[in-house]
Amino acid sequence: MAALTDQSITELAAQISSRKVSPVELVKAHFARIKEVNDKVNAYVLLTEEAALAEAKQAEAEIMKGQYRGPLHGIPIGQKDLIETKGVRSTAASKVMANHVPTRDATVVTRWRNAGTIMLGKLNTHEWAYGPTNDSSCFGPARNPWNTACFSGGSSGGSGAAVALGMAVGATGTDTGGSIRIPSAACGITGLKPTYGRAPRAGIFPLCWSMDHPGPMARSVEDCALLLQPLVGRDPLDAATVDRPAADYMGALKGGVKGKRIGVVSRHFYAKADVEVERAVREAVKVLEGLGAQVEEVDIPDIDHAATAALIMYLSEGTAYHDDWLNEHSALFTDQVRTFLELGHYVLAKDYIRAQRFRTHLGQQVADAFERVDVLATPTLPITAQPIGQATTTVRGKEVPVFGSLIANTEPFNLTGLPTLALPCGFSSKGLPISLQLTGRPFEEGRVLAVGHAYQGATDWHKKRPKL
Repeated sequence: MAALTDQSITELAAQISSRKVSPVELVKAHFARIKEVNDKVNAYVLLTEEAALAEAKQAEAEIMKGQYRGPLHGIPIGQKDLIETKGVRSTAASKVMANHVPTRDATVVTRWRNAGTIMLGKLNTHEWAYGPTNDSSCFGPARNPWNTACFSGGSSGGSGAAVALGMAVGATGTDTGGSIRIPSAACGITGLKPTYGRAPRAGIFPLCWSMDHPGPMARSVEDCALLLQPLVGRDPLDAATVDRPAADYMGALKGGVKGKRIGVVSRHFYAKADVEVERAVREAVKVLEGLGAQVEEVDIPDIDHAATAALIMYLSEGTAYHDDWLNEHSALFTDQVRTFLELGHYVLAKDYIRAQRFRTHLGQQVADAFERVDVLATPTLPITAQPIGQATTTVRGKEVPVFGSLIANTEPFNLTGLPTLALPCGFSSKGLPISLQLTGRPFEEGRVLAVGHAYQGATDWHKKRPKL
């Protein structure tokens, strides 16, 4: 049997519920793994070992009394440092918040804790979640587990590296322009950005209120489904959350892909991707077709402008949130994030309104595409992970910016708020992960998860593990 740090939630839950493995044993195994490999990737920035072991002992006692809470009871997870944790330092990887110890848990922390998860510590992030590389953090960059000279992706880079290396069974991520899906893709794991308003943002430092999405990161679609289940639902502390019953996400996995209509948007997503990326993702689509899906080419005419609209929103909403700190503690921000926040002062109200109008326009175009298909299948990223600090890369003989390339395929689905899944589908010739992105209609997380689960049932990319 695989090591405890390399098993799925389903496998671990079966052993915990039958008392073959104790939560204490599982938590200790994960801390041993953290001490073995964390220094190589800088995923964890703070450990809560004493509290975690106490919670594990409590979970063990509850289970022995027959008070088993469900498949997440006793499961070790990590929390992104953008997310507030009561009594535990939460910094957003910024010196501005170096001594911030919250007096409350974020709602997502509370919901996972109530389901029985055990927090091992806080995970590295791009400062204030304002970047796709995780190389701008007061703790230093989070490194890629497949090649430590490369970035892990951002902003949830610590989450991606920790899950990939078996330092957590699952982790929280947040996604404003791709920050769950980018590190999931770069680190070779699975990550889900739910529909906007599906999971609550209360207690999470905002980047862009109108596009921030929390969600789960794990090694498989099945594990993401299990982690998503307790997260969703209306929260009185977050007015954007919807009062809509949660689906049975594990049950939805049985839906499969047969008869589903898969849309391929070649012009924006594939034509601008690295050749190796395009090849791997098209092969993944062929696998879905072989499983009974119907594949159809579709177009979203104005999707190329999504990045511009999203940038206007980041700049304006981000600066609105940070302006007081920027005025009082400018020197405490990293150069990259300070520059973005200063640029926000130059965005005009009319530009913001135009960006919001475009957002509505793009949403209608995407809805039109979904009249013809059930799920869109695209590359999550047009490139693979790049060396830390490298500003440009070459795609199809053309020099392109790394930053812009990383968010090109993910941002449109933050603008439209659609449920989107990233899952591994291959490797480049340099041994770096390549990822398939699946997007569905609003609140159809179950359908997206079903397609992803069917793909993972027919392939083993998600079972590959980095060897440092």
